[in-house]
This record gives sequence, C-alpha cells and structure tokens, in this order.
Amino acid sequence: MSLICPLCQQHLHQQANSFRCDAGHQFDQAKEGYVNLLPVQHKGSKEPGDSAEMLLARRVFLDAGHYQPLRDSVAQHLAQRLNGKAAQVLDIGCGEGYYTATMAQALPQAQLFGLDVAKAAIRMAAKRYRAVKFCVASSQRLPFADASLDSIVRIYAPCNEAELSRVVKAGGYLLTVTPGPHHLQQFKALIYREVQLHAAEEKAYEGFRQVEQHNLRYEMTLNGAEAVSLLQMTPFAWRAREEVWQTLAAADTFSCDADFMLTLWQRA
Repeated sequence: MSLICPLCQQHLHQQANSFRCDAGHQFDQAKEGYVNLLPVQHKGSKEPGDSAEMLLARRVFLDAGHYQPLRDSVAQHLAQRLNGKAAQVLDIGCGEGYYTATMAQALPQAQLFGLDVAKAAIRMAAKRYRAVKFCVASSQRLPFADASLDSIVRIYAPCNEAELSRVVKAGGYLLTVTPGPHHLQQFKALIYREVQLHAAEEKAYEGFRQVEQHNLRYEMTLNGAEAVSLLQMTPFAWRAREEVWQTLAAADTFSCDADFMLTLWQRA
C-alpha cells in the first residue's frame, strides 16, 4: 500500500475498514469504499471542489458518450506503457470516476487510485466503480509515498508540480490532457465578441521529459440539455449570459468541437 498519513506522512496500513499509521492516526473507510484523507485544516473551505449538482450534470453528459474518444485514448496510452505490469496508477482530480474506471479495465494487473478534493465526487465514484481505490484528498498534498507510483494521469486537474515529481518513480509516467486550439470554440462564439483559439500549453514539468504528444479532435452533436450540461462543466459558465443558457436549452441540436492535447512525460 502506497498511501501515507496526511498528518505525519507515515505509511498507512489497512486494518479491516480503517487505515492507520504507526503514530496512531486513523482514517475510517466509508460504506461506499473510499477513505477521506483530507484533514479539516487542509480543506480551505467547508465543501471544496465541485458541487453535487455540477457532478450529476457531468455524469449525465459523460454517460451519453460524448467524451468517450478521450476516455479510450487515455486508457490506450497507459496500456501501451504499463500493460502486464503490477503498476500503481493515480488519476488526479478524478471527479466521479468516468476516466478512472476505464483505466482500470485497460490495466487489469494494476492498482488504480482516484483522488479528488470533492467528497461528493468520490462518494459517487466509489459507489459505481469498485475496482478502484478512491480517496478524498488534496492535489497539493498527495497522500502517497515518495517514488511509489508508476503513473499519474492529470485531466485538466490542478496540481502541485513538486508533488508530482515526488511521488512518481524514476522511469514512471505523467499523462496530461489539456484543451486543444479549437476546443469548444462554438461556446466561445456565443459568449465573446471575438473568438480566440486556445493557446498551446507551453509547460515543462521539473524532473520529467516529454516523450509523446497527440492531438484528438472531433465534432460532437448535442441536444439542448446536453449542451447546457457541458457548459456547466466549463469555465465559460461563469461568463455566459442568461440568454446563452436559454438558447442552448431550446436548441434541438448543437454542434461543437472537442479538441484535446494528450502529452506523455517520463520521470528522469
């Protein structure tokens, strides 16, 4: 077990339905199967992360299959590097577990962990996907031992880059997903006077080298309710005027581009 205590950083040992460290700190496993490793002093707010309403909208949208090409591509990238290995893989900012579960299917010999700061998200994930070990925790303080993970997947999630390099083994991988230039540009056209393409993320992760990059772009055709759900999942929701929401809700169909950049990094 690669989990560590968020209070003293000693290894956690599972005893029945609890996780304990040698210092005596104990974290009970919830009935859904997840463990809460987010101490109150690390929360930052009463209920950090996405709300239950946002999570339900996201699950409905994802279950409709509109991001399935991205989900399958992420799983395939991992399988090409880790298939057949007893690897330990973390999905950081896993939400309700849509991507994590498919990673677990693609890597049957691996142990998949899903981490999110939102307790509601982890509860939803753990109830549906029993093959994954889920935990409530902060991406700024990963509850994993040094050099204990073979891979981390980061799909849009915030992170502490020093923590990524701390927990990934030498030779291990970091797979990131960021918006491609044309991602959801049709939403932008409804909200902004001038539509600007997403700038390419110019990023280097200390301790990692880039080994592969792949662009995934395709058109989605949504009904009105799905378009509203997708807008709720994006940062554009904060800038959308009421008439934008009404236009989308009334639409029979709404076509927009999905455009993602998948980048694979390897730990030195």
